[in-house]
This record gives sequence, structure tokens and C-alpha cells, in this order.
Amino acid sequence: MTLILSNDDIAKVLTMRETIDALERAYQELAREEAVCRPRIDIRIPTADPEKTYQWGTMEGGSISGYFAIRMKSDIVYEQTYAGTRTQEKYCVRPGLYCGLIMLFDIQNGEPLAIINDGYLQHMRVGADSAIGTKYMAREDAAVVGMIGSGGMARSHAEAFAAVRDIKRIQVYSPTKEHREAYAAEITERLGIETVAVDDPADAYRGADIVAGCTDASIPVVFGRYIEDGTHITCVGGALDGDALERIDRALRLGSAPAPVGLPEFAVHDEAIAYEAAGGRPPRRELQAGSVRGHGIVAEDRAVFLQQLLAGEQGRPSPTAVTYSARGNIQGAQFFAVAGRAYEMAKAKGLGRDLPTEWLLQDIRD
Repeated sequence: MTLILSNDDIAKVLTMRETIDALERAYQELAREEAVCRPRIDIRIPTADPEKTYQWGTMEGGSISGYFAIRMKSDIVYEQTYAGTRTQEKYCVRPGLYCGLIMLFDIQNGEPLAIINDGYLQHMRVGADSAIGTKYMAREDAAVVGMIGSGGMARSHAEAFAAVRDIKRIQVYSPTKEHREAYAAEITERLGIETVAVDDPADAYRGADIVAGCTDASIPVVFGRYIEDGTHITCVGGALDGDALERIDRALRLGSAPAPVGLPEFAVHDEAIAYEAAGGRPPRRELQAGSVRGHGIVAEDRAVFLQQLLAGEQGRPSPTAVTYSARGNIQGAQFFAVAGRAYEMAKAKGLGRDLPTEWLLQDIRD
């Protein structure tokens, strides 16, 4: 049987610690060339609404340890200005609904093992990435987080940072007062960490050992003028402004997808590769030169790869250094690792719904 696993099923078994451990194992497999993945690829097609675009996105990877996974997203995307910030919005069918699926396969016989909603797992794997970066680059005594954003990613990141550092306080800023206050109340109760909502973004940075951009903004949200010495930075939504980029003394990149076999010139560091049916429209902003999304290696002249740290190279250069960490374009490796572990735990607990595997097979050679 092929398991159908919902977000609720995954939430019952997948912890932040399990996610971090699964990702670290996958990254070690990539370093040993026992796993493989590719960058995210997006296909964009104009819709009848000139302000909206259909976007299909996939990322995939697998390992000799047993699993292959592909994650697929079907979105209508558009941008809007909200509370003075430019944000990217998305939905499937109607606002508030989304279509993101992970298909998990057994590499030994090709069997489709599971079809999994990606929402909960997605938040956990992104938070775990930031936790791994923090583990290697933040000061050992880091205890205060400046959180920019108060949505789902900000929630998983609070849990992620607490898994690798003894976090005492979170200072959260987001444009909507009710949202940041609700976040502060929830995190204080759920994680037992003092969390305070601040009305001025500068106050989120004050005394912060870790600053995290966790928004849906399509403009810079982490500003160098506020960053204090010794800070570790992560940013999974929005971007760093020019001053923040200049402040970085050492940047950790967790990895880059390998080049295709026999085509080393096709190797890219970009997080995503996009193909677009323009339909007479100008290219979307993130495809243009000078994109604020910051594809490629951040602070490349000051960058170090996780593989180098695993081999013994130094990460943080000094207690007062400003450091940064980012995943790179190895999303595909995340999904086989985390989805595979979640599948094992969910199956052991009897979770999910069975779909006859034969419904997904055929006797005509393709």
C-alpha cells in the first residue's frame, strides 16, 4: 500500500530534533557523493489576470540510504503591498488553500511509498536548516533572538533555535501589531521562552545574538544599520540589505547541488532556475539582474561550505564577528531525508490512509 499522509499525520511524529538530524545526515551523504539532488526548477505561465502567474515548482533528490523524493507545488503567485512592505502571495484554487505534495519512493524497487502534504514538513525543514547554520556559526552563549516576522516560518524557527542554543528571549517584530502580539503569547506559552512583541523593528535587533528574517516579503527585511557585533543572521523570507551584506564576516552555505554528469558548465549556485512563458509581459522581478532575492552564494568572498567545516575548517572567526548561514540549492536532498524519516515514524504508528499501490502502476512500458 502507498500511504497518504496529511499535515496532521506528519505533525504527530516529526519533531524539530528529528528534522535536524535527518538533514545533517543527508548533507553528510551529499558531501560523500552518496546522495544527489538538483536545484528547484519553476515553470511560470501567464494567467488571464495580468497581475497573477501560474507557477509549478519541483525539487528532488535521493540517496543510496534508501529513498528518493520529489516535492511539487502548484501555485497562483502575485505580489501586493501590505503595511508598507511588498510581499509575495500565493494560493491554489482560492486564497487560503495551497497544493504542495511530496512523493516518496523506494530506490531498491522503485515503489511509490507515500504521497505527503508538504506544509508542516516544509516549515520544519526550513527551520532545521537555520538551526544547523546556527549550530555551526552562532556564539555558544547565544541566548536572544531578534525575529523579523510572525508567521509559520517564525514559529518553526523559534523551535529550531531552541534546539541548538539555550534561548532565553525572543524579540519579535512584524508590521501587524495583532500578529506579533499573538506570536509572542503563543511562543511564550508553547516553548517557555520569554517572547516580547516590539513596535519598532530596531528593537528586535537590540541585544540580539541571532537575527532571523522569516517573512513573505519580496524586499530586504534585515538591515545592517541595526546589526550588533557578534550577531548570527539567517534569512528565509525577504533579503538582507546592502549594509547587512557588508557586515558579514563569514557566511556558511550548507551546500550546492552538483553539476549534471558530463556537463560541469551547467553547475549553478542559484536557489531556483525558472522557465517562463512571458506572453508579452516583462520578466518577473526575481528573474531580472540585481534581484533582491539574492540567488547564488551570499558574501561569496567570505563564504565557507558545511563540507569544509565537517573537515575541520573554522566557522566563526571571533566572538565579535557577524556571521550568516543559508541552505544553498540542495532542497531536493531535504525532502528525501525528512519525508523518509517522517514516513517511517508515521507507518510505525499506523497513521495515514492507504492507497492501493497497484492504482499507481501499469503493465505498459513507458
